[in-house]
Amino acid sequence: MIEVFKTNIQNIKEAYFVMSQLLKRFPDYKINFDLEDCDNILRIDGTVVHPQIIVECITALGYECAELT
Repeated sequence: MIEVFKTNIQNIKEAYFVMSQLLKRFPDYKINFDLEDCDNILRIDGTVVHPQIIVECITALGYECAELT
């Protein structure tokens, strides 16, 4: 299952930080960013992805995140 999120993550340093934090909690996820997209897209691929938990985790790190439907 792939979930897609809009973020306010601006650069690769922030993206790597967020990715590392998410992978600590969800080590089986495949995570990538598309920072060239106007929505600074975050994609997460996993067997079961709970979008609300992802939003909460990223918000706790001080960034904005919203699920794209």
